[in-house]
Amino acid sequence: MIGENDSLLVFEYFTASGEKDKCIISEAEKLIFSLLDDLSEFKVDLVINKSYENILKDLDNVNITFIDENIVDWLKINAENFDNAIFISAENDNNLYNITKILEENNVNLYTSSSDACLISSDKFKTYESLPNNIPQPRSFRFKIDPKGYWKRAIENLHEKWQAEDPLTPLKLIIKPLIGVDCEDIVILENIDDLSYDLENIFPPGSRIIVQEYIEGKDISVSLISDGKTAIPISLNEQFVELKNDKGTYLGGKLPYESKYKQEAFEIAKNAVESIDGLKGFVGVDLIINADEKDIYSVYLLEINSRFTTPYVGLSKIAKFNIGKTIIDLIDGKIGIDEVDITLDGGVEFKKSGDSLEIRRI
Repeated sequence: MIGENDSLLVFEYFTASGEKDKCIISEAEKLIFSLLDDLSEFKVDLVINKSYENILKDLDNVNITFIDENIVDWLKINAENFDNAIFISAENDNNLYNITKILEENNVNLYTSSSDACLISSDKFKTYESLPNNIPQPRSFRFKIDPKGYWKRAIENLHEKWQAEDPLTPLKLIIKPLIGVDCEDIVILENIDDLSYDLENIFPPGSRIIVQEYIEGKDISVSLISDGKTAIPISLNEQFVELKNDKGTYLGGKLPYESKYKQEAFEIAKNAVESIDGLKGFVGVDLIINADEKDIYSVYLLEINSRFTTPYVGLSKIAKFNIGKTIIDLIDGKIGIDEVDITLDGGVEFKKSGDSLEIRRI
């Protein structure tokens, strides 16, 4: 729990580590500055890369530490100096899990998900196995791309088995990294005959992948906050996703998104978050609205992000409550989940344009 005079360690992985990719940094900057705005009532220790030294504005409540190394390496030495933390990181190279683990091992009180929860949700197949059967998910299986090529026959056998369950409906498969973000390196197999050893150009030997039945439909997400036991959905979000040339690109989104499946999506997302111990703070759940209205399920869960996701930058503009402060008060037990008023004032669209992330109210 944060005391009246306690400070709060705050950072975002890419802006702290000196990432140079403008496309990545534009999103990362929006996320960290949105969080800093929400934490204006707290004493904040911000860790950020030296490249921001001349452009970061002065904030009365923020003590800034500039670093010129990877934030993970910095934390290994300095985490013991902090009592509380709230941070932003993606799953790349297990960064989210590794950072959380370092902070836990140094007895830092976290306002984000536990390392165990991060480990499960970062791995798409562990998530698949961890959720109860009443949460609809695409059929999934994990493989390792072995150097001798046995993986190809294994995927062909899996396709044959799944196709036999519904021989009249052509089965499409989608292949993704077991741990990945922003739709990177996605392969869609319209026909099993399209499966070739060229897949090793995308997933080299040693790569771990997840193979799923492909669900046609509308990409959506649900943003939630959780006190570690109970989750409350804040908004349903439309996702702008482009699948092209074996590459998936997340382009942004719009919220709130109105759909007749809104409550169903909310219920699935809430149940999923509450099913994995240690998920807390801001959590995003990716889903898809099934285009096949004859299917038994209208909405499928795709994955869980145990972290701040891009819709947060939009929500922070239109939420009539302070998301960051609410998370801290919830986890500290100062308010109950049923006391949170999740009212939104209007709508917002956030879209990647070149090397920037543009946000506008709608």
